[in-house]
Amino acid sequence: MILKPIFFVVLNFVTVVLLAQTTPWEVPADRNSKLSTAEFTDQNRNTGKDLYQTNCKSCHGDPGKNNIIKLVPPPPDPAAIQLQQNTDGSLHYKISEGRGAMPSFKNVLNSADIWNIIAFLRTFNKDYRQQLAVKPTFGGELFDKVELKLIADQSNTTITAQLTGIKGALVKPISGLEVKLFAVRYFGNLIVDKPMDTNIEGKALFACPKNLPGDASGNISLIAQLSNEDLFGLVKTESTMTIGLPTDRPPLNEPRALWNVVRKTPIWLLVTYLASVLIVWGFIVVVLLKLRTISKLGE
Repeated sequence: MILKPIFFVVLNFVTVVLLAQTTPWEVPADRNSKLSTAEFTDQNRNTGKDLYQTNCKSCHGDPGKNNIIKLVPPPPDPAAIQLQQNTDGSLHYKISEGRGAMPSFKNVLNSADIWNIIAFLRTFNKDYRQQLAVKPTFGGELFDKVELKLIADQSNTTITAQLTGIKGALVKPISGLEVKLFAVRYFGNLIVDKPMDTNIEGKALFACPKNLPGDASGNISLIAQLSNEDLFGLVKTESTMTIGLPTDRPPLNEPRALWNVVRKTPIWLLVTYLASVLIVWGFIVVVLLKLRTISKLGE
């Protein structure tokens, strides 16, 4: 009785995956026509090549060699027309969102990383000519550079993200843009407070995290960045502030921390592992002795 619903769940899952792979991959019009605001340079292409080797090669293989992974349907070779006929925006969308066997990379790669991969992929299309997006303006101003800074007040109750635009000697606050704040953790970034819009002074105010563990001195590494990365590019800043709870926790490479090498493995885990190995081998020995006894009785 239990197997029947499990069977239908698995069948439905397989059906959905197969349909996703055989249905044409529709890209929203606004994403299909999206262009990079930065020119593809040799530096972009080299960075994109490294990112491709790390994140894409295992499935798509070496461009032009058709040594792709065996999937149904097979992933396209980057040098093939099947991939190169996509617009820049379409490639950006597909790499970011993923579908079926193609994983989503939006939580692994930022928008600039994805553009760098596309810059590398286009080196295998001799007919490709890059079209650049018009650089966005901020309140009617076209700045040469946009900067974010983080400031904590003396009472450690508020963190301010200051957004400014720079054009020559002109430095002007930028208002009305959403900023996100993250605390760097061992296994990813933890969002602090909620996304905030910059005010007329170009400031986004965040409440300091309460009871968030820091290092032994209470230091926490913070990252602030603009939310609309697709439109404005990667604008972010990193800063370390003493706003956390002082926490004297041994790092992962300390003796008996989980874990590094055998001599640093926790005692309880080491004892449990050795006991399990002895039990398994003891069972195997008992079975072999019983088989030997049965064999002798048969003779």
